Amino acid sequence: MAVQMALSRISIRDMTDMQFIELTEVDGTRSFPIVIGLSEAYAINRRLSGIKIPRPQTHDLLASVIRHLGGELKQIIIHDLDGGTFYAKLVIERDGVPVEVDSRPSDAIALGIAENVPIFVTEHVLEQASAESSALEGGAMDEGSTDLDPDDDLETDNDW
Repeated sequence: MAVQMALSRISIRDMTDMQFIELTEVDGTRSFPIVIGLSEAYAINRRLSGIKIPRPQTHDLLASVIRHLGGELKQIIIHDLDGGTFYAKLVIERDGVPVEVDSRPSDAIALGIAENVPIFVTEHVLEQASAESSALEGGAMDEGSTDLDPDDDLETDNDW
């Protein structure tokens, strides 16, 4: 079973390679961070802030390719956690048939935010990740992070 999650926080630190996003359960209280790359963090932040750029970035390009090939991104599923590494899939529907495409969670979430699609995490991953996150409470995400209002429409400019 998969649980719907929302992007609740993003942490960007220019001086390090470790950026974080935090996902929080939509109808619950569990949450956990995911380490992402700087380019993905900037892509997510630009999209959330409504910043337009003159040329398409990788996630914009992928969204365009999916649409031009007759597909529609339906959801993101983070389906595994192994050795501290999360694994995700893009669920794309084409001609009524779902197709799952392997993806890094950071790329999947950047694309999902751009296309305003739901993010799901399988129950076993959520249990494991939120337990590990609880053990590290008060850690790396606090400095330089931005909390997101879960009621905000992620397609509009956010006031943060």
